[in-house]
Amino acid sequence: MSPASTGASAATLPGALTPSSPLAADSASAAAADRRLRPGDRAFRRANLALFAAGVATFVLLYSTQGLLPILSADLNLTPGQASWTASAATLGLALALLPASALSDRYGRTAVMTVSIASAAVLALALPFAPDLTTLVVLRVLQGAALAGLPATAMAYLAEEVHPSALGSAMGLYVAGNSIGGMSGRLVSGWAAAAWGWRWGLAVSALLAVLSVIAFRALIPAARNFTPAPVDARALARTVGTHLRNPLLLRLYALGMLFMAVFGAVYNTVGYRLVAAPFDLPQSVAASIFVVYLVGTASSAFAGKLVGRLGRRGTLYTAIGLTTAGLLLSLAGSLPAALLGLVLITAGFFAGHATASSSVGRTATEGRAQASALYLIAYYLGNSLGGTIGADAYHSTGWSGAAAVGLTAMTLAAGVTLYATRRAVLERRTLAAAR
Repeated sequence: MSPASTGASAATLPGALTPSSPLAADSASAAAADRRLRPGDRAFRRANLALFAAGVATFVLLYSTQGLLPILSADLNLTPGQASWTASAATLGLALALLPASALSDRYGRTAVMTVSIASAAVLALALPFAPDLTTLVVLRVLQGAALAGLPATAMAYLAEEVHPSALGSAMGLYVAGNSIGGMSGRLVSGWAAAAWGWRWGLAVSALLAVLSVIAFRALIPAARNFTPAPVDARALARTVGTHLRNPLLLRLYALGMLFMAVFGAVYNTVGYRLVAAPFDLPQSVAASIFVVYLVGTASSAFAGKLVGRLGRRGTLYTAIGLTTAGLLLSLAGSLPAALLGLVLITAGFFAGHATASSSVGRTATEGRAQASALYLIAYYLGNSLGGTIGADAYHSTGWSGAAAVGLTAMTLAAGVTLYATRRAVLERRTLAAAR
């Protein structure tokens, strides 16, 4: 039978769609009306690359001092806890500005707010190398964190609006991968430059890398197709926030973001101190290279979307918690290979957990997505500030075991949150089965 006759026969089957049939017309109309980006679209690729570049810029700037903490301590005579404030101050400023930034994005547009956000943060980065003392540096970092708030508060909402749900997990994973690349490259180049020429040059190199990423973002980002501006209404914002805070699933996702990030802050604020001290005694330039481990985070965050498809959200979270916990326990060993492998597992688990929780927020919130994302990130970055500061103080008091204990406590709580969600889901299924 020829292809032509096969097609003719198919057209005569009952219920078959022909170009003139009402069902075909409705299907074509729905497809045309849905302008969300899908894999294969040129605009989809540009949006992914643009958000990747924005993630690089954001995390180059946000963590530009983290790889420099041992050098800052030596140059300014600071304890690890004091030096860690140069990292925690930025995430604290970001957390405080997230909700206002999300409201502005509802009014003025996602792409406009993202552009102003990372561009102004890059300008502030150019001033950091000239800070005369710790106080000035911390104040500038708070302002820089607040300026950066428009990108993370808006990026997830932009993806949720512009990308088709079938591709949202992979798009979010790539955005988080950009975060990990930015975090890695910023720490690497600043650490290497600081080891050679001092911490001020380290910050200058980070600023240059961020400026280049901002230019790439602006050149690539497609115009929003599905954004509808809304006036800034403080009372409506409060109602939306209240609705999200009464949603048990969102609250659990916020808690998980905070707990995963507490581990991350505690570990990465102190690992540089551990590597340059006994028994490892690594040079600062070699210790700074440890941030190449972020490549593991790039892979695990991009893979998290596929893992959710296989294991479900809670299964993926259990996997992330298990990896992070195993890494923390392994890092307690006194050998350098064990410590490095532990850091690999911690990084893989953290990024998988964060990618899973953050993408779930976008799917759970059907309205007020920017505010839902902002609340997640407030919890997330508060977790970084708290975990980083508490972990640095614990390291100063009891060494690496203290920082690891902070991380293990956070993962124990994360496991409890996930187990509670599992139990609720089981009870709900049993109730529905009994009702039938």
